[in-house]
Amino acid sequence: MAVFPRRALPFAVGACFAAIGCVPYQRTKEEGMTPEKRLAGARQPVQVRVMDFSPGGDPLGPVTVDKVVLSEAEWREQLTPLSFEVLRNKGTEVAFTGKYNKHYEPGLYRCRGCGTVVFLSGTKFDSRTGWPSFWTPAAAENVYTEADSSYGMVREEVLCRRCDGHLGHVFPDGPPPTGLRYCLNSAALDFSPPGAGAAR
Repeated sequence: MAVFPRRALPFAVGACFAAIGCVPYQRTKEEGMTPEKRLAGARQPVQVRVMDFSPGGDPLGPVTVDKVVLSEAEWREQLTPLSFEVLRNKGTEVAFTGKYNKHYEPGLYRCRGCGTVVFLSGTKFDSRTGWPSFWTPAAAENVYTEADSSYGMVREEVLCRRCDGHLGHVFPDGPPPTGLRYCLNSAALDFSPPGAGAAR
């Protein structure tokens, strides 16, 4: 599966992708910090609250879990090159190449970085953009958004609450009842059919 290089993407390609809603995203929140400083700060114990789900996709209530914080080398060892580029470097897979773009089996979509349930199959729809799209997350607690002003646009980046992995972007052009389109990368997700445990 192809992925856009982190620092070699011409602006013209980004403008082309902007026309259909998803473009490569490469901003790093920790730019300017040395790896040692990032890791020293990251190793401090941090906990977050996320919604727990049964294997069948039923919400079980919020739970407090440790935030998943790894060094770059540890992430590289755990993830494929493509998943690392998307989740940790905020890359975007090429449209229509992701394994979950046309995937509509019932089940749970989990963050590939930490296994947190982030989206459910019942909210997935065909946006015809070439990326897996959902009209709402599995639970508001399990994802968060940040403003993304790259490429001269203002968009909302979608990240995993537990590991801060980049999942995609959300746009205000989705179907009812929310009117939102969470445009995600297959490389950032794992899928669990009903009754199965986490893929990781």
